[in-house]
Parts: sequence; structure tokens; C-alpha cells
Amino acid sequence: MRFDRRTVMTALAAAPLVAAGRDREVRVKLVTEKGTIVIALYPDRAPITVANFLAYADKGLMKGGTFYRTVSPKNDNNPATISVIQGGLGDAPGQRLPPIPLETTRRTGIRHTDGVISMARDTPGSATSEFFICLGDAPALDYGGARNKDGGGFAAFGKVVEGMEVVRAIHDAATETRADDPYMKGQMIEKPVKILELSRN
Repeated sequence: MRFDRRTVMTALAAAPLVAAGRDREVRVKLVTEKGTIVIALYPDRAPITVANFLAYADKGLMKGGTFYRTVSPKNDNNPATISVIQGGLGDAPGQRLPPIPLETTRRTGIRHTDGVISMARDTPGSATSEFFICLGDAPALDYGGARNKDGGGFAAFGKVVEGMEVVRAIHDAATETRADDPYMKGQMIEKPVKILELSRN
């Protein structure tokens, strides 16, 4: 089945509303070489971003991806320091779905706190398969934060509910001292951690 954003958005618009104060969750299981991470996604708050991530899960497109980057204050090359692990298809061959619009934290209300998953991006509206998981709170990644010069922040769309010990183990992985991009110097994992499966839990 071809991913059609209009179809996804129509289906989401037709979904029943959730009682105020209670987030509907869709859980996914991210199986890695270091263990399994279970993530609760929030489709009512971030419908476009969640639909994109679920499309990667349902189509099996994330298999063969890796966690390849770990960032902490000790190796961050941005003055607005953060602690995250980044994964996705990276340089691996595989199908990438079309870029999605940026659902900002101002719009969704999902802040970059400990365990939150968010989409990596370059310019606003460029996110595809790359994502990151926060270790600790990172307000610099929210809308208006200092991490990006454009001030748009990143699109948070869920939170780890099981497996933060796996996230921490990946975060502690050894890194290479050099990188093709000077901005990522000291952050690329020496032996990237393979993603074995991304599926609904």
C-alpha cells in the first residue's frame, strides 16, 4: 500500500475525540541489538508525525536502520547542549517516505522531556525517517528554543514507556573522534546499534 498523507489525515480527522486530559496512545516496539524499547505515541496531539512513524512501522521500512549518533554535554558542538540518541535509516539503503510538515511543540504541547521521542530535521518540513530520544529535559529543542536558529524546534510525538535502560546503554556507546560533518564530530557511534524491528506493540 502506498503512503498517502491525504488519506491518513482524513482518517485521523474522522477518529473519535478523546476526553480532555487523557491522551490516546498507540504503542510501538523498537527492537535493537541492545534490547527492546516500547514507545507510546500520541496521535491526537501530533497526528501527522505519528502517522509518518506508524507508516515506517507498518511497512517494515525501519528494519536495517541503526542508532548511529549519541549527543551529550561532553561532545555537543552546539552551545545549547542536549543529551539524545539519534536513529533511523541514516545512510542505509531503503525506502524513505515523503517529508512531513513540522508539528511544533507550541502546537502539540509535547515538550522535550526525559524519554520523549522526536523527529530529527534540517529545515522545517524536512523530517522523514530520522528520529531521536531525549535523556533528561531539553527545552532547547522546544519551539522557540536555542537549538535551531529558525526557532521552530523539533516535532515531539511520543515517549518511552519501557526500555530507558536500553536508551542509556546506546547513549553510553563509544564514539568515533572524527565525522564527515564537523558539527557531529565525536558523536557518531563506532559500532552503530542495529534496529531489528519497528512494529506496533
